Order: sequence, then structure tokens, then C-alpha cells
Amino acid sequence: MSTMQTLHLHANDADLARAAGLLQNGDLVAFPTETVYGLGADARNGKAVASVYAAKGRPNFNPLIVHVPDVASAQKYVMWNETAQLLADPFWPGALTMVLPLREGHGLSSLVTAGLDTLAIRVPNHPTAQRLLELANAPIAAPSANPSGRISPTTAQHVFDGLSGKIAAVLDDGACAVGLESTILGLTPDVALLRHGGVAVEAIEKTLSVGLPQETPKTITAPGQMESHYAPSEAVRLNVSSAMSGELFLGFGPMQCDLNLSENADLIEAAANLFDHLHQLDKIGKPIAIAPIPQTGLGRAINDRLRRAAAPR
Repeated sequence: MSTMQTLHLHANDADLARAAGLLQNGDLVAFPTETVYGLGADARNGKAVASVYAAKGRPNFNPLIVHVPDVASAQKYVMWNETAQLLADPFWPGALTMVLPLREGHGLSSLVTAGLDTLAIRVPNHPTAQRLLELANAPIAAPSANPSGRISPTTAQHVFDGLSGKIAAVLDDGACAVGLESTILGLTPDVALLRHGGVAVEAIEKTLSVGLPQETPKTITAPGQMESHYAPSEAVRLNVSSAMSGELFLGFGPMQCDLNLSENADLIEAAANLFDHLHQLDKIGKPIAIAPIPQTGLGRAINDRLRRAAAPR
């Protein structure tokens, strides 16, 4: 891929219109959501979607999430059902992605779905993302805006560090509030958890009044299921109380460490800090040891990301 000048845009009317125009033209624009920065392309434009895979170095058997501004837009592309509506009422806009059967005549590139007959779709809860979707007037496929398998981006600078020269623009609107990718549920038709994320499983189970099985599909059916993912350049060691010689220590709760996800042991704060702190430690270029994180609420999603970050590559 030839190097291009990556524009640094901001969340004002002129730059939002420019970003929307780039997307309509088939170019790639990174933009903020409440979860992480997404790398956006018009999901109907096969060449644009192929460029997403090329820019990220992403395996094309790994499907993408399509972002739309509201439920009515989602219904153009997927077969909606009562369970989807039950979940959309409390969690959309928000950090929940649903995988639903594709609607006939959907018009999306088959690269978005990796050839599957289902689509991962969500409505982001971020004013800049919402305005961009409305201005572009297109379904936007948007995986995390980082090289495939590496640490996810929660600031515009993270995106520039990984993709500068490979995409048309980065739309900068500060740090992401949630800081973890969306929770993904399969609804085809039974509900299954495909990825832990920014909506806690407990909240979903309360809404559905049912326990949620975690599916471990033999083939990849949604983003974030690859075994090695979200990885720093050096080795990662989990659930340790202190670092060994030559390691950096990422803490949780009151403790001596190089960086702390949350000194108050607040899982919401830890989720928001996770990828940024990993980026900071990764730049130092040493192995990273990480303190234990409770396996409750958003802690489940944090531990999922850390387990994949530490997986053999």
C-alpha cells in the first residue's frame, strides 16, 4: 500500500463534513466511538472494505462490525426479531453488538461478513460517531483502528501511531469513555455470548431474564475471537503480584507499580485505561506483568482482552 498523507480532522462541522465526504468517496476514516476508535469504510463498497483489511493487515476471514445511527437503519440490513428489540431498548445506542441473519437484498459487501450469512451490527453511543453516520448516510464497517492483533486505540494518537500513511484521515474527539470494544451477542436465533465487552453480561442477563451461554464457535463468527489479539510487542504475564527483573508492572488497586489501571480498584476506570496504559508500557519495549483483575462485571471483558494479549503468537 502506497503511503498517503493522513489528515488530522476535528469534531467541528467542516471537518465532519469532510470526513463524511471521504467515506462516501471510498476512503478510510478513523473515528471515535464510546468503545474504541473505529476504522471506517462504506460497508457497501467492496474496494473500500478491502482497503480496511489491507491497512490493518487483518485476516479476511475475520468479519467486521457495521455501525448505523439507529434501529430503523439496522433493520435495512438484518432480520430483526423480538429479542433484538428487547436488547436494543436499553443498550442502543451503546457498547452492544448483535449478530443477526442478513436481510435479502442488503447491498453490503460480502467482505464485511467474511462470506457468512449473518451481520454484526451496532448503534454507537458517541455524538461525533452519530453525526458522522448521519452525514455519510451509509452503513459504516469499522473494526478497531489499529494494526491487526495489536493493542486497540482509545485516542487519535494511538491511531496515528499504528496507521499513519495508510488511511485518509483520523477524526479526533479525545479519549474514548468506555475504552473496551463492544460486547457481542449472537442472535441466530438463540442468544449466545460471542465476546465480552463494554456492556456487562450481568446487565444483559437481567434484561433477558436468562443466563447467557458463552459460545466457542469452531469458526470465527464475530470480531475479537482470534486467540492472539490486542497484543503488545513484548511478552505479557498475567495475574501476578509483582514484576520480575526487566518487566514493567501494570497494577490494579492500591499497590506499587509502573502504571495503575485504577488505584481505587474501579473496574469502569480500569476498562477506560486498559488500552492506553498498554500502549504507554509497550512504547518502553519491555515485557509486561499485570496484576489480577476481578472476574466480575467489566472485569470479565478486561480479563478476556488480557488473556488474548498474553496468548502465544
